[in-house]
Amino acid sequence: LAEESPDSAYHSHGSSLEEEAAERMDDEEQERLLSYWQSVGRGHQVDVPRDMAEPIQQLTRNNNPQERQTIPFTLIQRKEKLGDLLYEKRQYGKAKWACIKMKEKQYEQSICLGFMKLMRYICEQNSSGLYLGITIPIVTIVHTNEAQSAMTQAVTVAYYLPEVLQDQPPHPFDSDISIEEWPATIVYSRSFRGITNEDSIMREINLLAAILESPELCLRDTFIIAGYTNPAAANRHNEIWFLQRP
Repeated sequence: LAEESPDSAYHSHGSSLEEEAAERMDDEEQERLLSYWQSVGRGHQVDVPRDMAEPIQQLTRNNNPQERQTIPFTLIQRKEKLGDLLYEKRQYGKAKWACIKMKEKQYEQSICLGFMKLMRYICEQNSSGLYLGITIPIVTIVHTNEAQSAMTQAVTVAYYLPEVLQDQPPHPFDSDISIEEWPATIVYSRSFRGITNEDSIMREINLLAAILESPELCLRDTFIIAGYTNPAAANRHNEIWFLQRP
């Protein structure tokens, strides 16, 4: 056997040292991100398990604004008053969504736990074994009583499947996640910032109901909260959607 030259030995040894260093940095980044999410989770009374470390890291690395796919819609009307946008009327097409039903004591717990389950599905825990890519907004269907004075506990957290996966969505490994096809829908959308909880959602529902000329055209007990920033962010960009009756 030919002897290994000192130079090639250095290169092979050097590259393995570089790989070890990269792995160590990788592990440190995972730990840092996991502990950040765990501290945020505690604020929402949610435990973030260790097996979320990899999906969190993958999502963070791929979370470039230019790589996020926005759910397509057709703008029908913009209603403004003194230069301020009051709401938009939009048409969303028929599409497939990955959905999970949650019923925790608090709304924030439901969206955090539901979002974590969807993250695992997006981050390779699906029949394709691939990272599926982030689409925004992530939406939550909420329900109120007929008088629109209180929210029910049951919510559905949903992820719009990217265009390339609409025809054949990868199958989720998590049996709690179902793939649903939603019909084309007209929505009335108004944006708001900050945390989303029972109080802020009821406030936004009442606000939009007061602004709309014909709120009776919309469903009275079903609404959507659209989130454009992850649940760990403090000053989130959200929208409240009223759904026009079919």
